[in-house]
Amino acid sequence: MTDINATREPGRLGRVWNSNFVYSFRKNPVAVVSMAIFLLIAAAALLAPWLAPVDPYDPSLFDIMDSELPPVWSDSGDSRFLFGTDDQGRDLWSAILYGTRLSLIIGLCAVALQALLGISIGLIAGYVGGRTDSLLMRLADIQLSFSTLMVAIIFLAVTQAMFGSETFNQYAVFMLIAVIGVAEWPQYARTVRATVLAEKKKEYVDSARVLGFGPLRIMVRHILPNSLSPIFVISTVQVANAIISEASLSFLGLGMPPSQPSLGSLISSGFDYIFSGSWWITAIPGVVLVVLVLVINLLGDWMRDVLNPKLYKG
Repeated sequence: MTDINATREPGRLGRVWNSNFVYSFRKNPVAVVSMAIFLLIAAAALLAPWLAPVDPYDPSLFDIMDSELPPVWSDSGDSRFLFGTDDQGRDLWSAILYGTRLSLIIGLCAVALQALLGISIGLIAGYVGGRTDSLLMRLADIQLSFSTLMVAIIFLAVTQAMFGSETFNQYAVFMLIAVIGVAEWPQYARTVRATVLAEKKKEYVDSARVLGFGPLRIMVRHILPNSLSPIFVISTVQVANAIISEASLSFLGLGMPPSQPSLGSLISSGFDYIFSGSWWITAIPGVVLVVLVLVINLLGDWMRDVLNPKLYKG
């Protein structure tokens, strides 16, 4: 008698678990460890309101007499403050949790804006071609000739001078998302355009035209899905780049203000106290930033290898 369970097809979860993508992930210890660390950091940042002992946004909870206390493992550490305190007497553990959440939000939103602009421009340039393609790609070339930090520094400095520090600090999150997102869209546009140029000559696109589908539907429903692999790889790397850009701008005083801690603003606020012995104010947020960016880049490298059949060895 034939065993029914032996001939039963695996469910959707089973097919995903046994897919080449998940199998390669399970067999790659670097990817597994990187994902575990990233999920741990992301979960801690997401649960910051519940994990943080105090709200670092509320100055009434700080005591200036507690300023520059070392971490709890130091001889003069205070058991109330796991990672010590900063120059304002703010609990550094709480500030890091909220700051990591803010840095991740800025990074993810900036990359979403980059992807929206870049994918749209890349689809139009590759599908329409001709003068439209030339014009859009020349704009991308001009954009790529300027570094992201240079564009961001000029824009944010001018904006801060025009509207004043108080107004700028109030909308600093949106400013950073906008400037980082707009500065990096050519990475997506050039990649998507190259894919569109290859895909639009294939038979399934000709069939869609014969069936009377419009250009927008063909680009979004038929060509775009075949461009997702390089988009995922770019997005992973760009999240890390966006977090670094935010930290750099905050360190230069053009990002998040000290009252709204991000990893960059925490590193910046403690930089003046390194030589006085209060190394933890800058060092601990700096370590968190390095680890976060490192694991995201390692995941991006693994994803690039898996999604590129010429590089993947199985």
